[in-house]
Amino acid sequence: MNPNKLRLGPLPKTENLKVTFTCPAGLKADLERYAAVHSQAYGEEVDALTLIPHMLEAFMARDRVFRKANAGADRGN
Repeated sequence: MNPNKLRLGPLPKTENLKVTFTCPAGLKADLERYAAVHSQAYGEEVDALTLIPHMLEAFMARDRVFRKANAGADRGN
């Protein structure tokens, strides 16, 4: 499997805080399948719970409207 095809690359080491959320069963199954594919692609076992924060971070980093709003907040607007 070519790891360059996955949108989420290798995971960085970070400090973590616990957050709990509820999701549909289908999404949980998709997250678990994604974790399996990610593990296979990068040769390091990872579970869905580990991937979720990285997926959210990647999503927000690519959201132009959020980035623009966040830049305004950083300037005090």
